[in-house]
Amino acid sequence: MTVHILSLRALLLLGLYHTGRRSLASAADLQDPPKKIAVVGAGIGGTAAAYYLRQEFGPLVKIDVFEPGSIGGRLATVKIGDHEYESGGAVIHPLNLHMKHFIEKLGLPPRKDLSSKMAIFDGKELVFEESNWFIINFFRMIWQYGFNFLRMQMWVESVLDKFMRIYQYQQHSYSFSSMERLLHAMGGDAFLTLMNQTLEEAMLAEGFSQVFLNNVVTPITRVNYGQSVRINGFVGVVSLAGADSGLWAVDGGNKRVCTGLLYHSKSELIPAKVTSVSFKVRPSKRGISNSFYEVNYVDESGSAHGLYDIVIIATPLHLGKSDITFSGFSPPIPSHYPGRYHQTVATLVHGVLNVSYLGTTEPASDFTVSDILTVDSKDCIINSLGSLDPVHIPDGYKRPPASEAKVWKVFSPQPLSQQQLQNMFLSHDSVSETPWLAYPSYRPPQRKSPPFILHNRLYYINAVEWAASAMEMSSISARNMALLAHHRWYQQEGKIDQEDLHMRLRGEL
Repeated sequence: MTVHILSLRALLLLGLYHTGRRSLASAADLQDPPKKIAVVGAGIGGTAAAYYLRQEFGPLVKIDVFEPGSIGGRLATVKIGDHEYESGGAVIHPLNLHMKHFIEKLGLPPRKDLSSKMAIFDGKELVFEESNWFIINFFRMIWQYGFNFLRMQMWVESVLDKFMRIYQYQQHSYSFSSMERLLHAMGGDAFLTLMNQTLEEAMLAEGFSQVFLNNVVTPITRVNYGQSVRINGFVGVVSLAGADSGLWAVDGGNKRVCTGLLYHSKSELIPAKVTSVSFKVRPSKRGISNSFYEVNYVDESGSAHGLYDIVIIATPLHLGKSDITFSGFSPPIPSHYPGRYHQTVATLVHGVLNVSYLGTTEPASDFTVSDILTVDSKDCIINSLGSLDPVHIPDGYKRPPASEAKVWKVFSPQPLSQQQLQNMFLSHDSVSETPWLAYPSYRPPQRKSPPFILHNRLYYINAVEWAASAMEMSSISARNMALLAHHRWYQQEGKIDQEDLHMRLRGEL
C-alpha cells in the first residue's frame, strides 16, 4: 500500500470525525423542517439512520424508531454460562470508517484481540492448517498456489481503494438516489460489472486459478455468506476483505453500537410491529393540501397509528423477512421485492470438540486451531466451525484448549441433528440454535435492485444489501438515506447523484 493511499484514508477518517452538521438557515427559508420522522427497524441500519437524521434535521424534529424485537437486529448475543457470545454479525474491517466513528462518538472500546489459527476442512480431513509462523504460511501458499494469494490481496486492495471514495462523497454531503448510482460513484462501470457477474467469473478473468478459487476463496465466502464463489463479484470482494488482518469487534458485543446510536439520536423507541404504511393527503388551515405517511403498528396495547412527514424503512422487504403492506400509493409499492434471503443456522455449543471428526490424529490438548473453514463439498455439512471467546474478555482470560469444554460456533445451512452434534463433540452440555435469514441469496446477474426511494419521502435502507450485506454497508446506506431525505426535503438537487466531486469541490473553494 502506498503512502499516498494511507494519507488519503487518514484524511477521510479525520474528516468524518470533524464534519459537523451543516447550518440549516438557508434551507429553512425554502421550507419548514419536518415535524416527525419514522424509522422502521432498530438494527444497525435503522439506528444509524436515526443518528444521521438527527444530524441532518436538527434537534426539533421528533424521530420515532419502531422495533418489535431486540435493538440490534442481526447483531445479537447469546448467554452461555457466565458469559455472552456473538451469535450474529461478529467482525468489523479496519477500513470501516463509519463503524470506527460510531465507537469513538459513543465511547465504546474495541474488544481485546486474541490470536487465532485457521484450518480448512474438506468434510473428511484438514487440507490446510495454519502455522504459528508467518513465514511458513507464506511459503506454503506460494508452494501450493503460486502468487495467487498475494495477487488476491492486491486485487481486493484495489477495489477497496475505490470503495473508500464513498466516505469523501458523504463527508461533503453528496447522496445518491439508487444503489446503482452509489456504486457507480465509487467504482464506475467496473463496480456495476462486478454486481452482474459471479466472483468466480471475475477472478478467473483476472487470471486466478480454479484450484485456488475452490480451495481458498470458497471457504472464505462460505464462512462469511454461506454461499460459494457463484455469489456476485462485489459481495465476493467484501467477503474476501472480511478475511483480512486487523478485524475487530466491540467490547461487550457489537449490538452496543445500535443501543448507543439510538440513545445518542434522542429518538423515541416504540416497541411495536409496523403492519402497514399508507399515503394520506389532508387539507390544511391555509387551504392547501399536505401529504403524510400513516404508520400503522401493533404493540402490547393493541393497534395504533401515527402520521409522519418522512419514513425510513430499515428492515428487509422480502419474503420471510417482512409483512409490511403499503396502500394509497401510485404506482403501487410491493410488500415483497424479488429475491430471497439465504438461511444460515448459527449453533453455539458448549462442549468438548471431537478432533477426530476433523480427520486429525493430533491430540486434542495440542490442537490450537480456532477457525475451521470448509470447501464446497457434499461431505461438508457445515459452513464453518469456530472457537468463540466472550464478547467481553475478562482480565486473565485464556482460551481453553480443544481438550476442554468451551463454546464453539457452527454455521450450517440446516439445523444440526443430534447425531451430527454427537459426531462433532465428545460431550456437550449446552446448545443454542439461531436460524438467521442473515443476507440475500446472491445470484447474479442482479438485473434490477430494490429502490432507495419507494415514494416521495419514503426511503428503503436495506436495498443496499443486494450489493453486499455488512454492518458498514448498512451504515453507508443509512448516511446516504439521511442526506437524500434532507436534500429532497429542502429541494437541494445539486447534492444528489453528482459524481464530479473533485470538480465541484474546486469550484466551491
